Amino acid sequence: MVESIGRPAASQTLSRGLHILEIMADAPGPLSIDDVASSLGVHRSVAYRLIRTLEDHGFVSRRGAGHLVLGTRLAALAGGVERDLQAVAVPELTLAARDLGMTCFLGVHDRDECVTFSSVEPPRAVAVVAQRPGTRHPVRLGAPGKAILSQLPSEQWPEDVTEDDLEQIRLVRERGWAETSDEVIEGLQSVGVPLALSGGRVAALAAVFVGAGDRGRIAERLTAAAEAIRRASPEV
Repeated sequence: MVESIGRPAASQTLSRGLHILEIMADAPGPLSIDDVASSLGVHRSVAYRLIRTLEDHGFVSRRGAGHLVLGTRLAALAGGVERDLQAVAVPELTLAARDLGMTCFLGVHDRDECVTFSSVEPPRAVAVVAQRPGTRHPVRLGAPGKAILSQLPSEQWPEDVTEDDLEQIRLVRERGWAETSDEVIEGLQSVGVPLALSGGRVAALAAVFVGAGDRGRIAERLTAAAEAIRRASPEV
């Protein structure tokens, strides 16, 4: 028997289990087993076995009528992710959110997506835009995505980058920040600035808001927060 050389074969079962967690995280509410099976593209019996395993480990739990939600065990795992980065970023995001009166967040690069790593809402705000940690969107969309792409060589960009995206990336490299409207969610504006992390990782700080706002002032405050994060923990 000749063994294949190169990348080891991936586990289909593990991949499906992880995909279920992603499906549930992106869903607006609880799901049924049939919902999961349909989204995953498998028979109901296959989805059921996978879900039972995830339940056994506390990653999925059931509510009334058998509806499925993410389990509390995931919160324990999330608490251990990048503790140093969390410890440095959250205080700076808190100060920026207070000063700007806007939701501020840290977005990280994950393949062709921008993923919200940490998010802080402003205190005592009348209207607040929620930005849940774990939220993801295509990296070419939104100000934080443009700020992330500005730090990457073009060969690492997604294939669907447009001419408008290129102009925004150029502006980020020239002035240090990006601004977008209605790209990720209609009616929302965002301003983002680059944040370079250790080990060649790239990220961005951003503010998301509704209506008017002094983009230059927002960018200046976010830039100060990004610099504070880098100073506070050069090993991040």
